[in-house]
Parts: sequence; structure tokens; C-alpha cells
Amino acid sequence: MSLEVKDIMGHVAIAVLRDASFAEIVAAMERFAVGAVTVIDADRRPVGVVSEDDLILKEAGAAAYCAPLFESRAQRQERRKAAGVTAGQLMTSPPITVTPRTPVREAAQLMHVKRVKQLPVIDPATGRIVGTLHQRDVLRVFTRPVQELEADVRAALPEPGTFAIDIDGGVVTIRGVVEWRSQALSVIERLWLIDGVVDVKSEVAFEKDDLLAVPAE
Repeated sequence: MSLEVKDIMGHVAIAVLRDASFAEIVAAMERFAVGAVTVIDADRRPVGVVSEDDLILKEAGAAAYCAPLFESRAQRQERRKAAGVTAGQLMTSPPITVTPRTPVREAAQLMHVKRVKQLPVIDPATGRIVGTLHQRDVLRVFTRPVQELEADVRAALPEPGTFAIDIDGGVVTIRGVVEWRSQALSVIERLWLIDGVVDVKSEVAFEKDDLLAVPAE
């Protein structure tokens, strides 16, 4: 069974309004020990995100320099943020969001690709923020109870009773015999897709090799 965001998310929506001051944003980050806050409108819908990277531009002095003759879009955005004093001026928009039913694996991929440490979780019907997903929440999949992880492993196997399974620290060792080599590879692929699996050590033997390459004539 694939875990969803709702299974691991934090139900505290760490957010500020557009007109929140620079100092209020910093205070919110310190209070909740986070590296970013979601910016919401009056109806609690996310409109952007302010991260520590956005705030540090102020101390870096990027706003103190005159605009160069040729300025890239990224440089112009950095100067604008460095000069900002409210959340609306500092935020990166639009925000990257997920819903409670988003698979955890998909959320983790978003974090990695977009280089973000947390994601606002929104109600798909209203668009309002209902929580926050942090990187540390995603890592909790690797602390799942062994019994729970084993149940998912066995559910993923075509014939659970024909395999022996050992799980130690999230590392799954599987033993058994299947008819075809492709079946053995399929079993390994299925196990890698289970949330919380750290590694798969296969000792699955096969009787026939259906993946032999045919030499070119």
C-alpha cells in the first residue's frame, strides 16, 4: 500500500499573510523551527512561499547595489526580494503544493526536483491550506514498524507463501524460486516501490532465463 501525504504530514499550517513584516516572518520560522513559511491570502489559500534563502538576500546586501546595465531575470528578482519588507514582496510565487491524497513518493520527487524543503498541503476542494509537509516528515517512512512494512512487502508479492522474507533496518532480504528470470526481476522492482524500503537483497532463484539476448547474425 502506497503511503499518502495525509499519513505523515504535519497538521499545523505554518503560514503568514501577504502583509506580514520581515520580522514577523523570521519570528515564525524561529518559533516553528522551519526554513520556510507559506504566504496565504485572506481566504487561507497559498499564494507563495518565503524561504530562508529569500530572507538572507537582505543581509547579503543585494538591494544596495544599483541595477547593472544588463541584468538577468534572476538577478532582477534577487534585488527585488532583497528590497522587500513584506511577505508579498519577498515570496516566490506560485507555490508548489500537494494534497492530502498525494503519494509520498510523488511529494518527495517534487521536493528533490524543485529544491524545496517543505510543501503546503491544500484541500483539493477549497484550495485552502490544511497542513505542511516537511522533509523530516517524508523521512519518517523509514521508521515504519517492521510488521507494517512486512505486510506491505507480502502484499506486493505474486505468491506470498512461496517466499521467505527477512527485514532488518528497512533492508528486505527475499528468498525463493520462480519459473522465469523476468519474474524474479519483477519481484525486486515491486519491493523497491514500497515506502520505507531502504534496500532489497534478492536471493530469488529462477529456473528458466527468458531474458537471454539473441546474438545478431
